[in-house]
Amino acid sequence: MLYIISSQFFFASMSLSVKMLNSLEPPVHAFEVIVVRMGITLICCMTYMIVAGVPNPIIGPRGVRKLLVIRGVTGFFGLCGLYLSLQYLSVADATVLTFLTPLSTAVAGCLLLKEGYSVTQAVAGVCSLLGVVLIARPPFLFNSMPAAMPVGHHLLETTPAQRMLAVGASMMGVVGGTGAYTSIRAIGKRAHPMHVMTFFSLWCTIIASLGMVVFNIPVVYPRSWRWSLLLFMVGVFGFAAQTLLTLGLQRETVSRGSTGVYFQMLFAVVLECLILGVVPSLLSVLGAAIIMSSALCVVLTKREPTLDSTTDSHSTA
Repeated sequence: MLYIISSQFFFASMSLSVKMLNSLEPPVHAFEVIVVRMGITLICCMTYMIVAGVPNPIIGPRGVRKLLVIRGVTGFFGLCGLYLSLQYLSVADATVLTFLTPLSTAVAGCLLLKEGYSVTQAVAGVCSLLGVVLIARPPFLFNSMPAAMPVGHHLLETTPAQRMLAVGASMMGVVGGTGAYTSIRAIGKRAHPMHVMTFFSLWCTIIASLGMVVFNIPVVYPRSWRWSLLLFMVGVFGFAAQTLLTLGLQRETVSRGSTGVYFQMLFAVVLECLILGVVPSLLSVLGAAIIMSSALCVVLTKREPTLDSTTDSHSTA
């Protein structure tokens, strides 16, 4: 669980780096950010496996290759769905929809992997989602209150059809994220964590690169040291986050592990306050307290035995 919570700090740091990168001129397209982030991850994974002598560094171990492909493809759709939804939805709305993933992942783990899903975990998941809503404050729920977005940020007028399209893209991202989390847990310890990350980064790099070619998106080259540093930090933070997340999901049930994902919003609020000077509101503080309390409740709850743990206990007996 601590692996997953730690990964959310790096995810929040990566998101903040992207936010600062987009404030520079010229702005960097999302596809280019994906290529750089996943390209760095791919290089790091391949280098580590070759140096460490990990077997089958490219095609992965037998028995889980199909699951590795599923992890890569679903992971791309999870990432792509988020970026597409941000075209017509506010950051607050997109955030709330994205955080449906932990709930759907817990249900998928219960149905597909036959993992336990206690009442405590279900209540903690719903409470954590409530905490995210209080922090994000989407306009469709808080019409009379300002949403959690930077000062001077203006949303473009969107038609109902465009908004529905964005919501559909976000749901595609939720399904993709659910498939990615569930497949990581299904793979378990049968594959090295770097195998899992390699397939994810490889698919994202290839498809994002093809997207830049198909849509004729120009490559933005660095023009200052700050631009280069932020882009490099996106790749490094992304690599660290994916490593910790993979390690955590290989050891936890998806119902318990996915609850730790809510910490990303908490870390984002703290980092924005420390680095950008964005002072959180009372509702944001309340939401952060709910998220921390819910996650702490899940951590302190006795873990139910799983197939992996049962196998390990028999092998050591």
